[in-house]
Amino acid sequence: MFSGYENCMLCPRRCGTDRRERAGFCGAPAGAVVARTMLHLWEEPCISGMRGSGAVFFSGCNLRCTYCQNRDISVAIKGRRMTDEELAEEFLRPEREGAHNIDLITAAPYLPSVINALDIAKRNGLSIPVAYNTGGYEREEAIDALSPYVDVWLPDFKYASPALAAKYSHAADYPDIALRAIKRMCELAGPPVFGEDGMMKRGVVVRHLVLPGHRDDSKEVMKRLSEIGADRFILSLMRQYTPDFADESCDLRRRVTTFEYNDVLSFARELGLDGYMQSAESATSAYTPDFDRS
Repeated sequence: MFSGYENCMLCPRRCGTDRRERAGFCGAPAGAVVARTMLHLWEEPCISGMRGSGAVFFSGCNLRCTYCQNRDISVAIKGRRMTDEELAEEFLRPEREGAHNIDLITAAPYLPSVINALDIAKRNGLSIPVAYNTGGYEREEAIDALSPYVDVWLPDFKYASPALAAKYSHAADYPDIALRAIKRMCELAGPPVFGEDGMMKRGVVVRHLVLPGHRDDSKEVMKRLSEIGADRFILSLMRQYTPDFADESCDLRRRVTTFEYNDVLSFARELGLDGYMQSAESATSAYTPDFDRS
């Protein structure tokens, strides 16, 4: 299943495309394409810390979010095509630069290459934690295959409603699939573990972006997450939605109001969920990396 790119079944779409010949829904070819590697200072504090996370941004995505802030690389395939050996070197470089961890961002389309490269990197001295940063649309089998390599899981849980998932991410089955994936991550990682420096060494951080006009769905997301167990993960409740990135089909043309965000936040706290929150100032394109830089 995870040995190559022919008859691709890597993600829940199971499109069966021979990616050696053409791209599937994700737009990704056979073999990893890296858009940018950088020290990322804008992840959650337990991920970025003071020195930054070694973010590796992959091109392509198995979702089509109409408001994606990384549209330049999620829809367009931009960056450098790498062999597994070159990708392993890309994983090793952030550690030499002082990164707290390696942050693999939207790596799902390249699972065979990522696993091979992690094997090579670990044989060559990679010792900092590996974080897997995903939109949440993952097969449980893929999570199991990654579990020997991944220390920290960073999934989104975007929607509770299949209708919203279909409308905004073209994946009506997203809510059930993402929830199963998060449960599996929590089972594999166990409760969050932090080092003396406050950095997460093992565990799960679940991200949810509050969307304008849809706070009721956000509250249903909080309810479903609470059923996993508040002590099993850290919640990151995001307020950074900005209409600057919305495409023509997206009707979300304003930012989230203080009332909307605080209503979801209060509900999460009532359910015993704890973690990170964002200020209104986070809703800006200033925090989106420049993918035209090498």
